[in-house]
Amino acid sequence: MKKAAKIAFQYLLVLVTLIGFVPFNAMAQSRIKDLVSVEGVRENQLVGYGIVVGLQGTGDGLRNSPFTRQTLDAMLERMGVNTRDSQVQTKNVAAVMVTATLPPFATQGTKLDVTVSAMGDAKSLAGGTLVVTPLTGADGQVYAVAQGQLTVGGFEATGKSGSTISKGVTTNGRIANGAMIEREIRFDLANMTELRLALRNPDFTTAKRIAQAINENLGVKAANVDNPSNIVLTKPIGYPGDMVGLISRVERLTVVPDQVAKVIVDESTGIVVMGDNVRVSTVAVAQGNLTISVQEDPFVSQPAPFSQGKTVDGSKSSVKVDEEQGNLLMVKGGVPLKDLVTGLNNLGVNPRDLIQILQALKAAGALQADIEVM
Repeated sequence: MKKAAKIAFQYLLVLVTLIGFVPFNAMAQSRIKDLVSVEGVRENQLVGYGIVVGLQGTGDGLRNSPFTRQTLDAMLERMGVNTRDSQVQTKNVAAVMVTATLPPFATQGTKLDVTVSAMGDAKSLAGGTLVVTPLTGADGQVYAVAQGQLTVGGFEATGKSGSTISKGVTTNGRIANGAMIEREIRFDLANMTELRLALRNPDFTTAKRIAQAINENLGVKAANVDNPSNIVLTKPIGYPGDMVGLISRVERLTVVPDQVAKVIVDESTGIVVMGDNVRVSTVAVAQGNLTISVQEDPFVSQPAPFSQGKTVDGSKSSVKVDEEQGNLLMVKGGVPLKDLVTGLNNLGVNPRDLIQILQALKAAGALQADIEVM
């Protein structure tokens, strides 16, 4: 198993090395559409509190979930049924939180998918139906109303002896097209004359390149870099179209995004990802493993016959030290990523050792990159 993992890692390093020989322009060109987002064109989160009915005895216990009891009483009271003084013991209802995402420019009457999650001690929401639930935004206004039959991806079964079998999460479900938008968020993008483009990965060089590509394409200085995160785009005077047409033209342009030298390390899985800008100074690297094993051999000491001695238990310890011979590799200063990967691959290091080597290089000041541990 260890040998297979090592071979797989070596194949991965070879693949990364081969990718490094692909022409730069063919690799690095990215659309502006994939690098920025338009200010104001974003999603909004909706949330609501509701109740699910129709469960087959897997709902909330009303004694343990008083909020479910209060919600049930309030709902029945609105329908003309008074249960305030009665002892309702049903387990076919459950209090839930309902969440949804309102997409940009969504119009009234459009349907949304919603996620329904149990709040109390319900065992399963399978087979339940969500009763009309208003969904509000951060401003407290109702933007959609949800209702419908839940779809639960998991299941749970319990035997008479108490043994259970389950798969997935049964206290969380979805309703496809379960909410209808009742209020729109107005955003008059077409008639705007100026807006901002927000970089998903803020960077001075990338922002400057985007602004330069836009200005060269339009023939006028319509884009200005405000800061590493924002580019101000102004519709040129006399432009034959609205802001929507201008954005459609701009987002198809391609630029070469820049990035900082960074190494991402996930110690729990042994995954290491290195950017193309990672460089190392002249350094020598050796890698080897030291294994120390201690073995205890028990024995019994028997006295001679008629010697009036005692039987004594004891143990004999043996210590074995096995040190793997490590090769010393010389890495020249300023080498690119592909040469660094090739050199480490020649050492035959595994992912765990690679992480330790990279951290040692950083501690020695020989690695010109940031190490981010996930």
